[in-house]
Amino acid sequence: MVYFSGHSQMRIKSTFASHKITALLACSVLLLSGCGKKEADNPAAAGAPPVFPVSTIKVEPAEARVYTTLPGRVAAIKDAEVRARVNGIIQSIEFEQGSVVKEGQLLFKIDPSTYQAAVNQAAAALEQAEANAKSARLLAKRYSTLVKSAAVSRQEYDNAVAQAAQAEAAISQAKAALDAAQINLGYTDVTSPIDGIIGEAFVTEGALVSAGTGTHLATVQQIDQVYVDFSQTTGELSNLRKALAEGQLKQTETGMAVVQLEMEDGSLYPENGKLLFTGVSVNPTTAQVTLRSIFPNPQHLLLPGMFTQVRLEQGVNPQALMVPNQALQRTPDGLVKLLLVKDDKVVSVAVQEGSSIDGKTIINKGLTPNDEVIVEGFQKAQPGGTVKPIPWKKASGEESVDSNKSAES
Repeated sequence: MVYFSGHSQMRIKSTFASHKITALLACSVLLLSGCGKKEADNPAAAGAPPVFPVSTIKVEPAEARVYTTLPGRVAAIKDAEVRARVNGIIQSIEFEQGSVVKEGQLLFKIDPSTYQAAVNQAAAALEQAEANAKSARLLAKRYSTLVKSAAVSRQEYDNAVAQAAQAEAAISQAKAALDAAQINLGYTDVTSPIDGIIGEAFVTEGALVSAGTGTHLATVQQIDQVYVDFSQTTGELSNLRKALAEGQLKQTETGMAVVQLEMEDGSLYPENGKLLFTGVSVNPTTAQVTLRSIFPNPQHLLLPGMFTQVRLEQGVNPQALMVPNQALQRTPDGLVKLLLVKDDKVVSVAVQEGSSIDGKTIINKGLTPNDEVIVEGFQKAQPGGTVKPIPWKKASGEESVDSNKSAES
């Protein structure tokens, strides 16, 4: 066995420690060189901006029908107010509120006793007038013979003829009075003026109604067809005429605008309507022109007073540039923008939107054919950033979660 002195042992330990440090430094250099190689191979790890995939479409011109969407209100095609035409007490109500009624159907019964008495009195007056007239005619006839033999004077004969004529006039007067009394008696039976649906009764049994004020008893509305009234600004009309004159739009086949309704759930009303007229004067307060359309309403889905959205077809754009609605980006200051991909870079452009048709919007200005528009992936697509465009495929029955995101620039 060999023994070393304390000084020699310290020297050996120092030598081992030096070799160990050298080995550790060599490993560190190798590790650092390997990491540097990986960073060079991975730009994102080296601090370069990442490249995100986005869904895009290429815009191509296509024929599109041009619509204007305007707020409208439904009105009954016939709206009849049932009012009292004689004074009296309501004896009975003869209908069920909200039911369908026919023209001439009894609705209310007003106490007829005083009017029946008036009819009886007028009939008696007529009978008296007819009796008086008969006597006057006989007297005039008798005097016509006597005057020839000078048995009566000419004056007496003339008076008898005049009395007979007055008696005939009295008959006509009595007949007119009887007719008036019978008419008033008929008014005690309040009937429906039209076919339709009757609403609530505004009076109850025992209520006093008046012909002077025309007490409102009920309302009958005919809604198998309905009107939809809406307004359009003079500016919209001017733009439409200008587009037609310049050839940007062409008239529809019928030469008339087709009118459609959007229901509250966004679906289209199953029946198309037609435009009846366009107002010829402008409302000085709103600067709008009133329009009226008519719609079939067999299922009574449209009720008077209902507010709705009217889609007015005004022409055809043969070279429309359209994008999905979800591609539109709305800024807080009210601008509408699209994000485009040019040379794999994101570019934000302001556009002017037009009509919205079946989930797509026509772009009037700011877009050119073959532009590549981002439809999905807005959260990671920033103007100036690098992206990887992927053709967009619309998911059935749903839209992208990014469809309502606002533009950030």
